[in-house]
Amino acid sequence: MESKYIFILLTDTGTLFTKSIKKYTKAPYNHASISFDRELTELYSFGRKHPNNPINGGFVREDIFHGTYSKYPHTTCVIYQLEVTDRDIEKMKRVLNVFKRSRKKFLYNILGVFGVSMNEPVEFSNSYFCSQFVAEILQRSGIKLWAKLPALITPEDFRKHPQFHLVYEGKLFDYEPVKQKRAK
Repeated sequence: MESKYIFILLTDTGTLFTKSIKKYTKAPYNHASISFDRELTELYSFGRKHPNNPINGGFVREDIFHGTYSKYPHTTCVIYQLEVTDRDIEKMKRVLNVFKRSRKKFLYNILGVFGVSMNEPVEFSNSYFCSQFVAEILQRSGIKLWAKLPALITPEDFRKHPQFHLVYEGKLFDYEPVKQKRAK
């Protein structure tokens, strides 16, 4: 049976917001996204709904070339893969479809980011921050990787988990599949 993978993209755009988070966490990356393909074509997270507006956040399908990352060409990243089954992918996409269908209802959970810093989960219905969302997709699909709530998962938790295998680390736009798409 052929191995299947999902991909976790962790990034640092260098914005004021990410610099503030980094100052506190001391972690190299502070944004998490999930993708179902190595090329990061189908990439989802909770973040800016519009690249020029850092205040309006929520569920987003991220576009490397036309979204927020296009505004920050020096974004650094790390990409991990997690081996999964076809059934796992099917379940994750089913959960993801709930977010897609109701995308306008979802808000960015800024209070949840502060809750993580105090090790106190702050959860609201229809409100997530990036790593909470990715962990929620995994958990609701039956992939339980941590003994803590998704509302306490940080990008660093993905980086340190032994089941995630490093694919790439460096500038996002130097990642070979992205470079190839950009050259077209």
